[in-house]
Amino acid sequence: MRIAALIVAAGRGTRAAAQGSGPKQYAAIGGRAVLTRAIDAFARHPEVDEIKVVIHPDDADLYQNATEGCGSGKLSAAATGGASRQASVLRGLEALSAAAPDVVLIHDAARPFVSAKTISNVIAALQERPAALAALPVTDTLKRTASDGLVTETVARAGLWRAQTPQGFHFAPILDAHRAATAKGLDTFTDDAAIAEWAGLEVAVVEDSIGNIKITTAEDLELADRQMTISQMTSAREPRTGTGFDVHRFTDGDHVWLGGVKIPHTHKLEGHSDADVVLHALTDALLGAIGDGDIGQHFPPSDPKWKGAASILFLEDAARRVRETGGQIGNVDITVLAEAPRIGPHRPAMQELIGGALGLPPNRVGIKATTMECMGFVGRREGIAAMATATVFVPAEGK
Repeated sequence: MRIAALIVAAGRGTRAAAQGSGPKQYAAIGGRAVLTRAIDAFARHPEVDEIKVVIHPDDADLYQNATEGCGSGKLSAAATGGASRQASVLRGLEALSAAAPDVVLIHDAARPFVSAKTISNVIAALQERPAALAALPVTDTLKRTASDGLVTETVARAGLWRAQTPQGFHFAPILDAHRAATAKGLDTFTDDAAIAEWAGLEVAVVEDSIGNIKITTAEDLELADRQMTISQMTSAREPRTGTGFDVHRFTDGDHVWLGGVKIPHTHKLEGHSDADVVLHALTDALLGAIGDGDIGQHFPPSDPKWKGAASILFLEDAARRVRETGGQIGNVDITVLAEAPRIGPHRPAMQELIGGALGLPPNRVGIKATTMECMGFVGRREGIAAMATATVFVPAEGK
């Protein structure tokens, strides 16, 4: 049995595009286009022989960039879509007709997370039925309302399903059904299973996974990107945690450097470099996470080269060392121990500067401060200390 996948990617994705993401099927999630991920889901499936994508006529360049090197040799020339989804599917089916597949799986490009199990189950259902679709049972209570928004009825949810894709069909019958619907001027079908039902074909339901989400809005894109980023960080990787601590005494001066920010104060911190306890502690935390010594080893105070140096250089070097191990920094967290100066007003600037050095958004840079309730050297205002932790994801050994 020859199986083709037809991926519909001719839409404009207006709800996602409204916030600047462009056609959603070409937006990146986890560094790869939504469409690319959808194609690869079918390319990896051993039962799928050919993949054809239907694209908008204005998207040829976007499509070329998104599909460079993907498809595992199964991707055939793209078809150009029509004015509606229904018209685009028909054009895709016509383009496939020369290859005469036995079965076609029609899938929305906006569903990049379809599982191999769902694809297999739809294919299996076609052994006994002419059509089958992935779907989820309705679990929420349904209400019907009038035009004024008031509830008129509670709808029983037993036997109700949310239609998803892929939707699979024996090829010749679904092509005939699409042609017949177009010939009659019927263009209000919301999915291909509805056309099959109209044509009198039996349609089986295959229970899908809740992970097979459809990306519709800019918020969906943001959530999917975040999930993929986290998945990539943790897949075939193991987390490492490093800690750092540093302390410097006060001496005569009129400012301190903390977290890369110059803060006016009654004294300055004494040290070979700029004595930035925050960046020193954080540098040691990163080095500790990858087992690469400490700041004193890499930047010894005996070396005049580092006299008065900006400590951001030390932090950037530690970040470089993490990258060279294949690692990725997940988040960092710093606690400053000081009676003065106040840290709160300078926190956003510190987060921005540290995040820039480490390639992290500000919300992954924790900055906190506490006093020592007048106890110890910090409480006596003799100096400032800082503690830091860093979480780093490195390639797992043996993977």
